[in-house]
Amino acid sequence: MGPREKVVLTKAQETLLIPLYAKANGQPIFIDEKAQQILDQIEYPFNELKIPKKTAVTLLVRAEKLDSYAQAFLQRNPNGLILHLGCGLDSRCLRVAHDQAAWIDLDMPDVIALRRKLYPENEGYKMIASSVTDLTWLNQVAVQQQPVLVIAEGLLMYLRENEIRDLFLALQTRFPGCEVAFDAFSRYTTDRIKNHPSLKKTGAEIHWGIDDPHDIEKWSKGIEFLEEWYFSQSPLVSKMDAFYKLMFKLTAHIKMAQQAQRILFFKLN
Repeated sequence: MGPREKVVLTKAQETLLIPLYAKANGQPIFIDEKAQQILDQIEYPFNELKIPKKTAVTLLVRAEKLDSYAQAFLQRNPNGLILHLGCGLDSRCLRVAHDQAAWIDLDMPDVIALRRKLYPENEGYKMIASSVTDLTWLNQVAVQQQPVLVIAEGLLMYLRENEIRDLFLALQTRFPGCEVAFDAFSRYTTDRIKNHPSLKKTGAEIHWGIDDPHDIEKWSKGIEFLEEWYFSQSPLVSKMDAFYKLMFKLTAHIKMAQQAQRILFFKLN
């Protein structure tokens, strides 16, 4: 990337720096060397993001689980396609080997402009510069009758429900049989998290939460709910200090805490 570069982003797009900073400082729970390399080259007051340790831990747990969905998908479908929506500056495309598969990262144009300086495209890796809600981006994805996994990490809660529904229906039409993995807040968390210090710093707004994942099945025939995965189930818990081990052990017995933020997995038949 050359000399340090001033990053100019909208307030909402500054949120992509939060998971990047957490992953760069995630050892020994989570190792992401690319995240640290990026931080070393960006001029930005990262410590002003004020990321609570609890938030950083959940970001690492979320990333590891979504990595595992991608790995499992590629084991079943080595020639498949992974679409990472709202990719930010994340290095999942490097953390998850995909020698035979196609991988597409999508984010807003100014985010992708920066990302292109950090991640070279090649035959198996492409980027799309677009808002995820401008569904014309789907026309840039070649349909090759291959299995598709869509990952949306830290994205859908910033959209409104009608935008998410339109996205699901478009994915279902364009890639019938595709799988979709994403993290979601409960409705209670959506209301409560508005005072989170990192969100106050960036000015981003949370709009969407869901309590019953089966509600998404009502959007269209063929939408199939497969899994609701709780953060307390993560294998990373064993690597945490005593406080967080206890915290996750306790939340495993409290439904409201379990559903505050979790991973949901669907198939769009």
